[in-house]
Formats: sequence, C-alpha cells, structure tokens
Amino acid sequence: MNSIDFISKTFKQLSKEELYQILQLRAEVFVVEQNCPYQDLDDLDFDSVHLCGYLHNELVAYSRMIKPGLKYPGTSISRVITKSIVRNSGAGKALMHKSINECRKHWREENIFISAQERLKNFYTDLGFEINSDSYLEDGIPHIEMKLNIESFK
Repeated sequence: MNSIDFISKTFKQLSKEELYQILQLRAEVFVVEQNCPYQDLDDLDFDSVHLCGYLHNELVAYSRMIKPGLKYPGTSISRVITKSIVRNSGAGKALMHKSINECRKHWREENIFISAQERLKNFYTDLGFEINSDSYLEDGIPHIEMKLNIESFK
C-alpha cells in the first residue's frame, strides 16, 4: 500500500469538488455500508477543520475536527472514515494520528473528545483515548464517549 497524502482545510478553503467528495464518502460509509440513514449535515462542518487523505488522487480517508465548545467542552474529532480499499492497512491509525495533531495545532491545550462506535473502543484506546461514558445509542448504533486527556498525551 502506497502512503496516503493528508491535507487539512477549513470549510471555506474546501473547493466544491472536495466538499462533494467528502459528502459522497460520508454517505458511502455511514449511510450505505452501515445501512444507517441519518442526518449527516449537522451544521458543524462550517466551523470545523477537514482532514482529507488521498491515495492516487482518490479520497480514501477523512475526519473533521470540531472547535471547542460546539459539541464538547474541548475539541472533537468526528466523521472518522476510511474507504474499504484501505482498511486494515494502517490508514485508520494514520488518519487518527494526523487528526490528533490537527487538534493540537489549532487548539493546543484542549482535551479531545469522540463519540466512538462501541465496537471500535479498542482501536481508540490503543491511541490513548479513555472511555468517558456508558454505552448509548446514536443513530441506532451503540456508541461511547471517549476522551484524550491532552496533559497525559504530551
């Protein structure tokens, strides 16, 4: 597997084509693959940083970093996606490492929160996140809130 090239942009910096690719990938994975109809457009994209991972000019990985106070007291990483062709290649870990670095770059001292699908808790605990809630349903899928304490991460 060749390496993925990551680029981060604010919403205003995204081209129409980039935004279309992002929304297409989010629908492909979250709605179609996971068979979960939900309202993806939640007004949080406008004030977020969008991290896009490209392999041979194809969007294969994506996440968004939400500024502190919009969803959680600290910053948040959400809409974490890898396309099926790069799964189990380390692309997800690379995406999360880049996402954490983006959060630290923009909001250095803020803890990082995620709403993780419960089945992925080991993936996120391996990255340093700790379970911060009981299990809850989000769009019909069991989730847990997790937190990366930035003090212990330094």
